[in-house]
Amino acid sequence: MQHLMTPSGRATGSRWPRRQIGAFLAIPLALLVFVAACGSDDSDTPATGDTGANADVLGPVHRAAGEPVKIGIISDGKSAAVDNSVQFDVAAATAKWLNERKGGIGGRPIELVKCETQSDPGKGADCGNQMIEADVVAVAIAESSVAESVARPLADANIPAMFFGVGNPSILQDTESMYTLGDPTYTTLQLPINLAKEQGTDKVASVVIDVPAALDQQKIAPGVYADAGLGYQLVTVPPGTADMTPQMQRIVDGKAGLVFVVGNDSFCISAFNGLKAVGYDGTVSAISQCITDATRKAVPADVLRGMVVAAVTPAGGNDPTSVLFTTVMKAYGKDIDLTATSPRTMFITLSGLQTALEGISGDITPATVNATIKAMPEKALPGAAGLRFRCNGKAVAGSPAACVRGGLSTTLDTQGKPTTYQVLGYSPITD
Repeated sequence: MQHLMTPSGRATGSRWPRRQIGAFLAIPLALLVFVAACGSDDSDTPATGDTGANADVLGPVHRAAGEPVKIGIISDGKSAAVDNSVQFDVAAATAKWLNERKGGIGGRPIELVKCETQSDPGKGADCGNQMIEADVVAVAIAESSVAESVARPLADANIPAMFFGVGNPSILQDTESMYTLGDPTYTTLQLPINLAKEQGTDKVASVVIDVPAALDQQKIAPGVYADAGLGYQLVTVPPGTADMTPQMQRIVDGKAGLVFVVGNDSFCISAFNGLKAVGYDGTVSAISQCITDATRKAVPADVLRGMVVAAVTPAGGNDPTSVLFTTVMKAYGKDIDLTATSPRTMFITLSGLQTALEGISGDITPATVNATIKAMPEKALPGAAGLRFRCNGKAVAGSPAACVRGGLSTTLDTQGKPTTYQVLGYSPITD
């Protein structure tokens, strides 16, 4: 077994068994199957001027001072499959805002230490080790396709690592230093269950793209639906299936009152049009990756209008937390794409880490950071449209690293674009 050195110089073995683990839980679908998001332009968001003109949004000046606190930033950056390199620019802008308006961490300025994995497991492990060598006190990782490789050395050294979303069981089940700002059960289980209960429907059919990453969570779905008092039907369809009318007819015959679609936009287009072709008259819902400009062009407006979809993050408009994100990026960043998902996830992750550490004092070390995060009361998650978080291990049963219970949904308008955001599946995270 490979041994690593902790910042104190103590050699340690790996905390987790060495095995490759894959799971489809909330955010990882966007990483492992396809990279897309439910976006919109920000035409309704007020333009910003200088920082003084936006004090009401940015908050009063509260400058950090003294010796910097090193915080690691790890992102996949640019690879053959995805370009999330903007996350480094977002982290820099967010840190400037936190240092000028939020007192940094413990009153001290945040100094970023950055590393790019390029979606390579070896480079992911290297990034984790680089953070240890740089003596960071914590690491922010918005999301990563090599999350387990990144997390392993950090966990072995007890360096706190906060993810926006992660699906690896080894990370989710960690009780010591891993944290995630997403409910791993929300997107494909809690959202359709909550919608079914709201609408008085007693059976849900899930139309799922037939790839391992998407089907893993469906293995536990029958029991979860049964516990919720709902019937469940799983319909799997191979990627690239253009005509889904035979599969959609099975849903009509099964009398499901709600259909939940899990796939990329081309898959969802075929599913939505197939449901219309067979005359399905129940409720249709989907993950956010289903709704893109291609979907809006290929699916009739009457099918999309009123559809409730999961939302990874709020996507523009006048939501106060979207206005905060936009204002910070325009005030402290430069030419940052405000419509994509990956910039928002980095903003939420880094500002969430700082929020979790409000009130920390004295020596700021990985140990004191861990203790402060675990002791924090429930708080609003910056930039997340009303989601709240608490990292005491009680948010999601069986996933002590999860800090959020529930997630976001939005209803599409006549153009198939998001409207307001609603938190579903939330209840207070108690002691």
